[in-house]
Amino acid sequence: MVERRESNMDEKEFKIKLKLNTIAFVIATAGTLCFPQILNLKENTLGFTNSIFSVFVWLLCIYAVRWSLQTIDWQDRRGWRIAGILSFLFTTAMLFGVRLDAVGNVDFKDWRLWVSLPVLACLFTILVRKFWNFLGGIEERKHRLAEHIRLPVTPAKAVKYVDVLTFGFMLLCWLPVLLAVYPGFFVYDAQEEWLQVASRNFTTHHPLVHVLLLGGIVCAVHKVTDSYNLGIACYMTVQMLIVSGCFTYLLVFMRRRKVAKGVRIASLVYFAFFPVIVMFTLCSAKDTIFTAALLMLLLALIDLGSDSGRFFASRNQMALFVLSALAMMLFRKNGVYAFAVMALILLLYVNKKFYSGKTIRDSHEKAQRPYLRKMALLLAIIFASYFMINSVLILALHAKNEENQEILTVPIQQLARTYKFNPEAFDPEDVAALHAVLPEEALVLYNPKLSDPVKVHFRNNVYAANKTRYAKLWLKIGLRKPLSYINAWLMNSYGFWYPDTVIDVYSGNTVFTFTYDESSYFGYEVEEPGYRDSKIPWLDKAYRKLSLEISQEKVPIYSMLYSPGGIFWGIAFVFAYMLYRKKYHIVVPYLMVLIVWLTVILGPTYLPRYVLIFWFGIPLFAAMLLEEL
Repeated sequence: MVERRESNMDEKEFKIKLKLNTIAFVIATAGTLCFPQILNLKENTLGFTNSIFSVFVWLLCIYAVRWSLQTIDWQDRRGWRIAGILSFLFTTAMLFGVRLDAVGNVDFKDWRLWVSLPVLACLFTILVRKFWNFLGGIEERKHRLAEHIRLPVTPAKAVKYVDVLTFGFMLLCWLPVLLAVYPGFFVYDAQEEWLQVASRNFTTHHPLVHVLLLGGIVCAVHKVTDSYNLGIACYMTVQMLIVSGCFTYLLVFMRRRKVAKGVRIASLVYFAFFPVIVMFTLCSAKDTIFTAALLMLLLALIDLGSDSGRFFASRNQMALFVLSALAMMLFRKNGVYAFAVMALILLLYVNKKFYSGKTIRDSHEKAQRPYLRKMALLLAIIFASYFMINSVLILALHAKNEENQEILTVPIQQLARTYKFNPEAFDPEDVAALHAVLPEEALVLYNPKLSDPVKVHFRNNVYAANKTRYAKLWLKIGLRKPLSYINAWLMNSYGFWYPDTVIDVYSGNTVFTFTYDESSYFGYEVEEPGYRDSKIPWLDKAYRKLSLEISQEKVPIYSMLYSPGGIFWGIAFVFAYMLYRKKYHIVVPYLMVLIVWLTVILGPTYLPRYVLIFWFGIPLFAAMLLEEL
């Protein structure tokens, strides 16, 4: 009887293994066959299909899928849904991105796209679920270990000493680069902002707070020293102090949250030496201070989510929240739109915590009724302060506010693309209406990756005189050629979500001292009235190469550290994992990053500076994942 029972168990185990092996074989084979659809290969190339590499990929897929299927909890429907949505979106991004990068267009009639989508999404879903299980196992072992370890308490004086050294260390590491690229990267509309102050002729095209800060420092120093370069260098120094202060506070925050010392040391080294951090710290673009403020806002949101009672009882934490949100809004216009959406989410979040009667790691569960009122008050202070400061500056400086093209970037590109590739969609009266607001000479300059050549010729006065007419024109053409509109938007934004993108949006554009060629990763320029006066030429050449050549993109894996799309999907993976583990106090800050990302994919092009938070926030995101802040 026992032998028969053992025989039945062996037979049952054999059938299970056979079933798993069959599923793994089918999924791995289908995935390998579809894999070329997410590789940026030239048409009819044999680089993958007629290569032993494809066999290795197939064998690796079989092993990975079979290994994953053996240990995954099939009853966890919620986990499967979240992983499935993430994998579906990632697969869609890869399939679309390959086509946009190769031919500048997604052919929605291509059957290979729609066959590959479910196959690869299924494959990635299984792998994501397995990796989440792996991360969960690490967390459990770490918790068990933490119960038996007591960390020594560092004396307060020693902590302050370390913080001062941290602040100074970053400045000391950035100083040689400042000397190498002296007076700094005075680029990305810097000349235009300086001219507004120098000529006392202001517009609202750029945030007035940044215009006054940048132009004011440069003009003031020039007036005293007769040197524009020294004025630019002084602005860079001020910005270095601000950024170093924010990074130091982040490291203090991580220490307060008991993040491992090794993670904090690695973060400090990263901030001090990673080229993207250093380049933008020494860049005059408004994105740097905007991103530093956004980083501080994320820390405030983590404090809010993890212990609301302590947050609302702490003036310092509430002040950080207000000041960081206000600075973010004042230094970039998309910060206003992003925080307006975030404000609604925060009200709903705080309200839900009250009515549910529960909080996440909250030490003040019974005192939540005032939380909603306090949050509403803080938000009111932020928005009232923003509108008051902005209005006062506009009135005091007599700034002109007549531009609409920035907010209409996507519609302008959609109309320009359709006019170029599908002119039959326009009736004669449509052509006349279009030319009234966008002249023919502007439309022929259409660049799928950059809206500037067309939008700079946009006639704001004509548009303002009859906005309804142009809204109807845009809708009418869109209904006739919806795929053209979709492709216009995708081409303008795919660098933010396709990992393999090479940033070359300015290719062929001539600036003051060079012409962009294979890469437009960073604006390595000193616009007039400044000029490059390098004190360390060899280091200057290294940063020029990183900015204008595809050197870093040639190194596997390392190249992803420079990819906006690659880092985006890393952040999306962590966001989905935190959502799966129901760590909502961490999900809320991630939502702020996601909302900012949503505003930039509606912008004029894809450049790293628009999503600089991806790089500034890497240590924080890593700590969220590894240390459960």
